[in-house]
Amino acid sequence: MRIITKNSRAICLAMVLFMLMQHSRAQVIQEVQNSFNLYKQNALLEKIYVHTDKSVYLPGEILWFKVYCVDGNDHKPLNLSKVVYIEILDNSQSRIVEAKVAMKNGSGDGSLYIPVSVSNGNYKLRAYTSWMKNFGPDFYFEKLITFVNPLKSPDAAAKESAAYDINFFPEGGNLVNGIKSKVAFKAVGQNGKGAELSGVVVNQKNDTVARFKSLKFGMGSFSFTPEERNFYKAIIKIDGNPPITKDIPAANSQGYVMSLTDNASGQLNVTVKDNENVGGNIYLFVHTRQTVKIAESAAVNNGTANFSINKSELGEGISHITVFNNAKQPVCERLYFKRPARQLLIAAGADQSQYGLRKKVTVNVQAKDPAGKASDADMSMAVYRVDSLQAIDGSNIFSYLWLNSDLKGSIESPDYYFSNVNAESDEALENLMLTQGWRRFQWKDILENRAAAFNFLPEYTGHIITAKIVSSENGAPAKNIMTYLGIPGKRVQLYTSQSDSSGRLLYETKDFYGTGEVIAQTNELIDSTYRIDILSPFSEQYTRAALPKFEFNSGQANALKDHSIGIQVLNIYSGNMLKRYYDPHIDSSAFYGKPFKTYKLDDFTRFTTMEEDLREYVSEDNIVKTRGYFHIKVLNNKGFLDSDPLVLLDGIPVFNMNKVFTVDPLKVRKLEVVPFRYYYGPSTEEGIFSFTTYKGDLGGVELDPRAIVVDYEGMQLSRQFYSPVYDTEARAANRLPDFRNLLYWTPSVKQHAAGDVSFYTSDEPGTYVGVIQGLTPKGEPGSGYFTFEVK
Repeated sequence: MRIITKNSRAICLAMVLFMLMQHSRAQVIQEVQNSFNLYKQNALLEKIYVHTDKSVYLPGEILWFKVYCVDGNDHKPLNLSKVVYIEILDNSQSRIVEAKVAMKNGSGDGSLYIPVSVSNGNYKLRAYTSWMKNFGPDFYFEKLITFVNPLKSPDAAAKESAAYDINFFPEGGNLVNGIKSKVAFKAVGQNGKGAELSGVVVNQKNDTVARFKSLKFGMGSFSFTPEERNFYKAIIKIDGNPPITKDIPAANSQGYVMSLTDNASGQLNVTVKDNENVGGNIYLFVHTRQTVKIAESAAVNNGTANFSINKSELGEGISHITVFNNAKQPVCERLYFKRPARQLLIAAGADQSQYGLRKKVTVNVQAKDPAGKASDADMSMAVYRVDSLQAIDGSNIFSYLWLNSDLKGSIESPDYYFSNVNAESDEALENLMLTQGWRRFQWKDILENRAAAFNFLPEYTGHIITAKIVSSENGAPAKNIMTYLGIPGKRVQLYTSQSDSSGRLLYETKDFYGTGEVIAQTNELIDSTYRIDILSPFSEQYTRAALPKFEFNSGQANALKDHSIGIQVLNIYSGNMLKRYYDPHIDSSAFYGKPFKTYKLDDFTRFTTMEEDLREYVSEDNIVKTRGYFHIKVLNNKGFLDSDPLVLLDGIPVFNMNKVFTVDPLKVRKLEVVPFRYYYGPSTEEGIFSFTTYKGDLGGVELDPRAIVVDYEGMQLSRQFYSPVYDTEARAANRLPDFRNLLYWTPSVKQHAAGDVSFYTSDEPGTYVGVIQGLTPKGEPGSGYFTFEVK
């Protein structure tokens, strides 16, 4: 009886221990998943793609572009940010051109004029939103573009040094002594392209332990087992240059090694080895663009744990595979790519393969989903001549959203991985994942549930002008100071902001377009000892990757001459047509909406002073003067308000009422009155008197000398693309030369099933290519190409 009782107790104890172990395992992975989901809720990701009309430009030319902004998780158009910042940077990170582009429903477009002073070279076009600045420059859109200035001689070609950037990447992150590991490598030359190489790995005794050779774009992999008290180096040969020696990353004495095997059966086998052989459990966590796909645990037996992943459970694109130990510490991580099936199929073709000069070209465009069904899509299209100077731009929205946007650094020929689906491209894609894998976030912060520090707000309603207010005496930040920012003009644009503890000011503008002045000030009668500094909204963070060297050969001279003549002719004969802009259709009403009453001064007999006009015609005020200072008492049906109203002159606050009465009434067109207490943002105003002059120039009133007046560019006005029409014999016979290399550009080829796009050829014969990029409301990107000849 006692034996039975003892056995029963042992069985019960074992069951309890087993249940506790299972609970502990489930608790660890659940805690990781909960922390990750909490992070995801607070960290919405945006992606930007910019379709440029081409990639090589000359001074005086216009760069046309279309911006697509999507949700980083599902690639659907995202209507969060209403402004995208566009920059062109040189190799020293200096801005050559910049612009703010208005966005609506995840779409926007614009143009950049290439200055005549630009130097020959490769440049970086990048784009981002204010919200994206919270996550660092590696998430910005970047594209290589080239400027060729025929008025400047190319720099003397320096002798190409045999300098290569060569790096090694152990699978999972680390090498561990005694455990066989796969090591990927990548070699990049000064031209930014992968360098084909071969080499060996040797130990300190010069014994060869592994051999390797690149497969594609300077990338490849090899396997070897590092041993304790050994160190290793690689001896590399590239293009007949002298051998290069690089150290292999040092191996750890203890730790974990991860190995992934892709089986043809649709399974991924993940093996994790631990040379400590301490047993216990480890945890596998897989997510695709912040959507959790797998969260599992496994026991470590004899230093090994195995996981099996059904590839159908993974999302399309890049998945992050992370291994955690029992202490919730990430110990291994790598990436895996699943080719996407969600693609917009764009079929486009010209109605002929060959055209004469100044002839009509009709292009039929069809957009379909993967099932062949007509798909609604937002598309952009460029048609340009290709020659020795301008080749076909190989970048496209499909490869960028699915591949480039989730990886660090530039990806050479990303379209290769999608247009060639075979064993070689699969291996090349695996090498890419091993060499480019990186984390979007710090796991430590996520697991500790630290609140993300977001220093930049999403511009959900319009451009946010940022500023800082400090004491003019000691430069210390000033908090809780009410400030006003106005844009002088016939349209009232006034914004208020109260400084926070660090003196930061945020002015949420609306429909602020074009270049002009902004005036920032405090109420000079209350706060007169502060200085306001307007800050630049452009990012001061940059990626580390250097631009490849600019190369120009003699074979491109004739093409450069043709391009240069064409641009000069276009600017001389059609310069005015290039300066046409679309009406942005903005709401011209003031922030206070419809006023209580509007006084148009031309409807009254004019007096010689503003005081007389206000006393005689305006029934909502009572003008008083005490101790030499004028005051306006606002009157409504409940009596007088407590103090002077907010007085605006062409949208700029005037706090000293004496200045108001110095305005020449003959310069004032109208007065709008709001005779009630008005709450505007953080400010409370005892009514509003808004004067508008005929010229919008403040009527000659002197501003407070402490007010800050700066030139500031709002959102860019959309330029109209100029494309001549030769629809009659008379127009075709026009003797004005037409040397356009860019025949057509449109940022909005919108159609439900199929549509025709028409334009005319120029006087430039050659081979032309049409490039179409597009995105569906469901987040399916796609691109299409067509070509034709002009003779």
